[in-house]
Amino acid sequence: IHVVTWNVASAAPPPDLSDLLQLNNLNLNLDIYVIGLQELNCGIMSLLSDTAFEDPWSSYFMDVLSPLSFVKVSSVRMQGLLLLIFAKYQHLPFIQVLSTKSTPTGLFGYWRLEHFDRILEMQNFEAQDIPNILDHDLILWFGDMNFRIEDFGLHFVRESIRNRRYSDLWEKDQLSIAKRHDPLLREFQEGSLLFPPTYKFDKNSNNYDTSEKKRKPAWTDRVLWRLKRQSQTNFHAPALSAPFALFLRSYVSHMVYTISDHKPVTCTFDLELKPLVSAPLITLLPEGPCTMESDMLISYSLTADFLSSPWDWIGLYKVGLRHINDYVSYVWVRDNQISFSDRLNQVYINISDIPETEDPFLLFYYSNNLHSVVGISKPFKIQPFSFLEEDPLDEAQPQI
Repeated sequence: IHVVTWNVASAAPPPDLSDLLQLNNLNLNLDIYVIGLQELNCGIMSLLSDTAFEDPWSSYFMDVLSPLSFVKVSSVRMQGLLLLIFAKYQHLPFIQVLSTKSTPTGLFGYWRLEHFDRILEMQNFEAQDIPNILDHDLILWFGDMNFRIEDFGLHFVRESIRNRRYSDLWEKDQLSIAKRHDPLLREFQEGSLLFPPTYKFDKNSNNYDTSEKKRKPAWTDRVLWRLKRQSQTNFHAPALSAPFALFLRSYVSHMVYTISDHKPVTCTFDLELKPLVSAPLITLLPEGPCTMESDMLISYSLTADFLSSPWDWIGLYKVGLRHINDYVSYVWVRDNQISFSDRLNQVYINISDIPETEDPFLLFYYSNNLHSVVGISKPFKIQPFSFLEEDPLDEAQPQI
């Protein structure tokens, strides 16, 4: 899991986010991206445009990640805040019962520590077994939290940074101070702050604030986490006996980006868990040779415990889809039904709804009850036509 937090100060995406997303790190095999942005442009015209179309940052991340088999699973926009979740499409049948909630806090975007308690109190989920945030097995808490460095003067702070003596500043970090006085905050863990404070920089540079205000540098941008079911003491090594194990791989800032007065921060975890679903609830595939000469026949089978709905649907996607609504065609499972039994069903997609292309396709089964994809086919191609080829026995055989 790769977590990103960045206050982008109303800027547009830069040309290259490879470093931020660790695209060139051959030692990483990422499965999920969790991306949180703050201070997106939220002027009236920008919000109206983003309501009708994808905002520029979401579009950029989808453009970069979809060719790498990542699909946008969920997103939440609240004025200048944006939360995006991407996962490799192969994982979608195992990501179920998605729910999103948001709790407005602060005035004109300013966040304070007391809002932490309000969010924990007010933000509830519909599922009875996990109604509150603290009932979840894993919580990721990240963003521009506005924590500053107390007491130390500007000269001492900048000299400590210049000499990379970051540990000299930790004791006066406001989050560290707050955790010493709040037992609940202490349940949230964080990696060591071994990177320079990420605020405040002159834009388009790596120089700390040179304006008249000369704001003192601070670690305002943070990533924390809380585990519910296992000991909090050793997060650098997995506890394989636990239902799941989370351990930290990296916690860094990215100084290469200068579009904002904040530097982005990323945190990469290894998550090992015992899945609640061991196999997809639906198995589906296109039947026979697929050509542009006839309707596409789709067979799918259900597991015994899957509860289907007339509002379930099967979508046809090009490989490299950006999000779940990026289908080229779809069919309701109770429409265009050809045959069905207790476990095996067949539907068809009209050939007129299928584009002519040599690109590979995928089939997704979407469950209305679970609000998620529960089955995915293997990639396949739709050939433009079929033809007959004579075999050595002079018997005509259909070939694709």
